[in-house]
Amino acid sequence: MSKISHFISSIIRGGRFVISYLKSTFSCFQNKFPSFSQWSNLPRVFSKKEEIVFVSALILIFLSSSYLAVFNYLNNTKLVPKEKGEYTEGIVGQPRYINPVLAQTNDVDRNLCRLVYSSLFKYDTNGNLIPDLVDRYNISEDGLTYDIFLKKDVKWHDNKPLTSDDVIYTIKIIQDPNYKSPLFSNLQGVKVEKKGLWEIELKLKSAYAPFLHNLTFGILPSHLWNGISASNFPLAEYNLKPIGSGPYKFEKFERNTQGEIKSINFIANKDYYFKKPYIQRIIFKFYPDLQSAINDLNSGKIDGLEKIYPSEISELSKNINIYRINLPRYYAIFFNQTKGKVISGKSAREALRYAVDKKEIISKVLRNEGEIVNSPLLADWIEVSNISYPFDINKAKEILRKNGWEDEDNDGVLEKKIEKETIDFEIELTTVDQKELKEVAEILKNQWEELGIKVNLNIVGDDNIINEFIRPREYQALLFGEILSPEIDPFSFWHSSQKRDPGLNLSCYSNERVDNLLEEARQSLDREERVKKYDEFQKIIIEDVPAIFLYTPNYLYPVNKKVKGIELKKLPLPCWRFSNIQNWYVKTKRVWKK
Repeated sequence: MSKISHFISSIIRGGRFVISYLKSTFSCFQNKFPSFSQWSNLPRVFSKKEEIVFVSALILIFLSSSYLAVFNYLNNTKLVPKEKGEYTEGIVGQPRYINPVLAQTNDVDRNLCRLVYSSLFKYDTNGNLIPDLVDRYNISEDGLTYDIFLKKDVKWHDNKPLTSDDVIYTIKIIQDPNYKSPLFSNLQGVKVEKKGLWEIELKLKSAYAPFLHNLTFGILPSHLWNGISASNFPLAEYNLKPIGSGPYKFEKFERNTQGEIKSINFIANKDYYFKKPYIQRIIFKFYPDLQSAINDLNSGKIDGLEKIYPSEISELSKNINIYRINLPRYYAIFFNQTKGKVISGKSAREALRYAVDKKEIISKVLRNEGEIVNSPLLADWIEVSNISYPFDINKAKEILRKNGWEDEDNDGVLEKKIEKETIDFEIELTTVDQKELKEVAEILKNQWEELGIKVNLNIVGDDNIINEFIRPREYQALLFGEILSPEIDPFSFWHSSQKRDPGLNLSCYSNERVDNLLEEARQSLDREERVKKYDEFQKIIIEDVPAIFLYTPNYLYPVNKKVKGIELKKLPLPCWRFSNIQNWYVKTKRVWKK
């Protein structure tokens, strides 16, 4: 403020000087205002020095007046988002079904569906479940009946009204096994009944506390899809030219000479029932590999990228913001105790756990973009006790020694006699052929070999890992990730009924007490009671060591700094980063402060 005061004082002094000079110069005019001819003769009156002073004073007055006008304008106005501009994001892969009933197995499809389709419920940027199409709802005391009332002002992109008929149609398509929706199990056994043009009733066979989280799928327009058979459902043109009720409408797509989709354009939905989007056009460009997309991000050809890995942060230009998103997922080593005598003993698994230095993994592989995980439950998503067990190589060696593992033949590998047979401590660690997981596997191999354990790595391609290894449970130890629901329900991962495909109990774990806890917790509508049961569940899992829990990585989302209004913290899946897309903006304007 002292500089501004000094500047204004200088302007005032200069103005006074000019006025005084003009008064003395024009005294001969006897207080009459100078005529135009007199003004034109002014330069003849001034000396050269006086002329310079006069012109300088006029310039000073002009500049000071302009400065004061600009200062006043900036001080009394503020920048706000403007409904204009476009945003371009790069995605590795190709879209197949921009259809919420079929999209769940393809990240590209899920991303696009979030822009086009609305759902009964959705997640905010903190991972909280909030109503979307739902105006209000009631749950019966026994947790079996859900009365859902829809918003009445929602329109499809073709201007038709969205009603309960559309919701019922979508649910029944998902429940029909002929349509082969990945969401089939989420709605199995749920009865849906129309109660009015904007009201439905859902009835469950048994209480399921996280049920509302199963209602986050996009709703299809029944007036367009009705009549399309199950066999033609995945072939319909609406899978690539979707019509929904979300914040953005499909505009067009472009293919290359090979028939692959190069880009898809979406335009803002002016009739969106929430706040209208600021960004008027969103373009997705599709890439065959991540490096090509990173190059275009750095050169400004795209404004954002679906994701990057920690090792690629250093490649990004300085005009890129990186949003670090907390997802409910973790990576672990799952032991299949039916495959080999070595890991069938709890002491061997316990020793392996103490021999894992998780800090080394997070430092070297994740570049510190992640957190250590010690439990099948994530403390950021559910209020259970924090459990930890430190890296302790000496304790690991002591456990093995006490349980009869010795290197008696000095070949560097521990041996033990089990059922009259001497066997080496040798395990096979299977994982996916991905850069990050291969690096983790190599670190684990080195750490375990310090114990005298022979480790064989089995690196399997993405296309084969599910069908050839996970579904038939053909592995001894599996380094893999699990994605949890934001309303934690570990039933499908640890209940004994889920040991076989399509269950996700990757350790083929069985414990009667755990089964009871998981069954009781998911049926209790009392959150405190659920947390208490899950707390006991995790302690049993830690005690039994069916797996070694490693880390949860940050999801890294790079976006050009020119894009504003992005707020992302916790999300159940990466596609929910578009949950508040209507608040993003790239252009601004000034308005007067109130």
